[in-house]
Amino acid sequence: MKIKYLPHTADIRMFIEGETLQKLFKAGVKGMANILKENICDHTHKFNSKTRIKTCSLDYTNLLIDFLSDVLTQTYTNKTIYCKINILSLERHKIVADVFGIETHDFDEEIKAVTYHEAEVKKNKNNLWETYIIFDI
Repeated sequence: MKIKYLPHTADIRMFIEGETLQKLFKAGVKGMANILKENICDHTHKFNSKTRIKTCSLDYTNLLIDFLSDVLTQTYTNKTIYCKINILSLERHKIVADVFGIETHDFDEEIKAVTYHEAEVKKNKNNLWETYIIFDI
């Protein structure tokens, strides 16, 4: 039997930063949407779809990754790219948010998963919240 590990470059690495946790979560959603369809959130201000997402997790890092995974699931289920979120509540272990998006059958990139690799939600030396997010494409 032989096992060989090969390099794999099917990932997109994204760095996000925000003055608040809410802005960090919003940056994550917008950044993911713009990967799915290039610059879609930069040019769209009218949304024809709204979904409420409730996510629970262990801490802020896991909560962000799990929330983005839930948004991604809704993206493929509803064929909608979500650009905007209205956070109704955000606690260390739970987020409830309405996400607003544009229905589409046309994606530029397929994201298979939002990974936990390198993710660590923390405050940096400038007192801003930050993390890296790696998407498996």
